[in-house]
Amino acid sequence: MSDARRSPPRVHCFAHAGAGVSSFSGWQDALGTGAESVPHLLPGRDSRRDEPRITGREALLAEVMEHFAHDDGTPYVLYGHSLGAMVAYTVARALHETGLPGPALLVVGACPPPDAPCALADACRSPEPELLGLLGELGAVPEGARPGGLWHRSVLPVLRDDLVLAHALRGAARLPSAAGRLRVPVLAVAGADDPHAGARALTGWRWWTTGPFALHTVPGDHYFVNGPELPRLIGRASRVVRRTAPARRRTAPVPAPSAR
Repeated sequence: MSDARRSPPRVHCFAHAGAGVSSFSGWQDALGTGAESVPHLLPGRDSRRDEPRITGREALLAEVMEHFAHDDGTPYVLYGHSLGAMVAYTVARALHETGLPGPALLVVGACPPPDAPCALADACRSPEPELLGLLGELGAVPEGARPGGLWHRSVLPVLRDDLVLAHALRGAARLPSAAGRLRVPVLAVAGADDPHAGARALTGWRWWTTGPFALHTVPGDHYFVNGPELPRLIGRASRVVRRTAPARRRTAPVPAPSAR
C-alpha cells in the first residue's frame, strides 16, 4: 500500500458566516485516528482580523486554492458548514474545472443547494432589523446584545460580509460550467431542528453531482457543527474513504485557478 493510502484523509473544514475556526477545535478527537482535521481560517476574523474580508469568488479562490494545488496523492474530504458549504463546493468545482485532483468526498452542512432559496444569503444587504430578525431565528444573536455593543460592532459586520460572499458564491455556482457537474460523492447533513436548512431543503444537492449522494440528519439546530454527532459522522465517512479511495499518482504543482 502506498504512503498516501496509509496516511489518514485530511478533512478540510470551512466555517459558517461570522465564525472563525473554534467550532472545529475539538474535532480531531471526535474524528478519530482515521482522519486529520484541517480547519481553514478566512481573513477578517480571529488572528486574521486586521486583513480585508473576502466577499467574492475570485478573492476566495486566490485565498484557498493554494492549499489544494500540490497534491501528494492522499485522499481528502471537504466539509463546509452553512456559508462554508458554499466555500467547499466552490473549491471542489474549481478543482474539477482545472483538472486538479478533487476531494474523495464533499460534505455540505446546513446549506440549501445553490438553486434553492436561502433566506440568510438573500438577506445579505437587507436593513439591519430584517437581518437581525433572521439571525435571531437561528439563535445567532447573543442574549443581551444591544445596538452599539461589542457584538454589533465586531461580529455583525463580519457576518454581513460573509453573507455577501455566500450570495456571490451561490450566484456563481448557478452559471454553467464547461466541465459539467461534479463527479464526486456528496453527503448533505441537516440539523433536525434547523428552521432554514432542514433535510427537505438539502435534498436538492443530489442534482449537483453525477456521483453518489446521501442525506443525513443529526440532532441540533442550524449550529449542529458544535455538537458531537457531525465529526463522528465525518470520521466514519473518512475511514470509508481511506479504505476505498483509489490510489493516485502525485501530480506536479499547478497554479491556483482564477475565477471566471
